[in-house]
Amino acid sequence: MTTLFARNVGPIDRSLRLLLGVGLLSLVFVGPRTPWGWLGLIPLMTAVFSTCPLYSLLGITTCSKTR
Repeated sequence: MTTLFARNVGPIDRSLRLLLGVGLLSLVFVGPRTPWGWLGLIPLMTAVFSTCPLYSLLGITTCSKTR
């Protein structure tokens, strides 16, 4: 279970996820006010916790190997 929540999201990937999450989430409150904006919580939470369960399942990491 620890490998599922291991840190696997690097800083650039994390920043892009944060921007995408906030952008999608803003669609709920401004603009078209669509409920599809709630999907922005997924990239937002993966950015906050620096882990992506899909990356874990596929064996992908964008973190540097020097840690």
